[in-house]
Amino acid sequence: MAGNNPHKVALVIGASRGIGRQVTINLAHAGYIVVLAAKSITDESKPYTFPPDPNSSQSTITTVAREITESGGTALAIPTDVRFEASINSLIQTTLSKFSKIDVIIYNSGAIYWSALDTTPTPRFRLLQQAIIPAFRKQGVGRVVVVCPPIYSRFFRGKTAYAVGKVGMSVIVKGLAMDWERQGEKGLGICGIWPAVAIQSGATGRVDPKQLRHPTIFGDAVIAMINAPVKTINGLLDTDEDFLREHGGVTDFSKYSLIPGAVPRRIVPAEFPGLTVAEQDDEGDRIDSAKERAAKL
Repeated sequence: MAGNNPHKVALVIGASRGIGRQVTINLAHAGYIVVLAAKSITDESKPYTFPPDPNSSQSTITTVAREITESGGTALAIPTDVRFEASINSLIQTTLSKFSKIDVIIYNSGAIYWSALDTTPTPRFRLLQQAIIPAFRKQGVGRVVVVCPPIYSRFFRGKTAYAVGKVGMSVIVKGLAMDWERQGEKGLGICGIWPAVAIQSGATGRVDPKQLRHPTIFGDAVIAMINAPVKTINGLLDTDEDFLREHGGVTDFSKYSLIPGAVPRRIVPAEFPGLTVAEQDDEGDRIDSAKERAAKL
């Protein structure tokens, strides 16, 4: 299928269970070829229960890919450890070799750490810079959806170390969006998404089921985001509920309640603070350290 591939290709990093699995299933139902990346795989030479509990460790990229292919979709599971450059590079190159392009990337991996922009030589971010951004620029089109939150003060309370990583990803969404705009990359868009209400997953096993939504809301919101115009989503940090309400035309969210008739509590604020200042476009004498360094070599 390499070469002139008319089908859209979505790469989901962290696709084995919970939210990641559901987003992958939704993408497959929407007609995407899906590439599933995670560390967990199933040894198919040994008996195993199928389909497994989607929120358990028995759910892997192997079983999710099987769910998709058995329902008529196209899926490729590639074992990947995002902590290692060779693993990420192999994932991207295998995907491009097999399908010739990547239209959508979903970052749902807790291990990846975005710590700099594409010209800063920070090893973990360079995995993205070296492997993915060049492919997007060559294509001229692409969407990145990152599982990260809107930025607000209460998010830091009681979980500062966790917030540093997650909000760091949110800052990268904002920064990379501005870079793409400055560089005239009109076909590239990046945004962040976060649940407005707790979602059923392996991490919410102790939460009252009445306070949970089904992960299908997250999958529906991701589909709506990648179908929206670049100018609508580029640099946006939003929740699944809010994006579906404003851009997806959804007014009744009761169908997403895990327990029919329950009204789960919203876990994030109803409104978020704005981050834009009046001097937003005044950069002064912009310094590009990458260019300065290259000039000295």
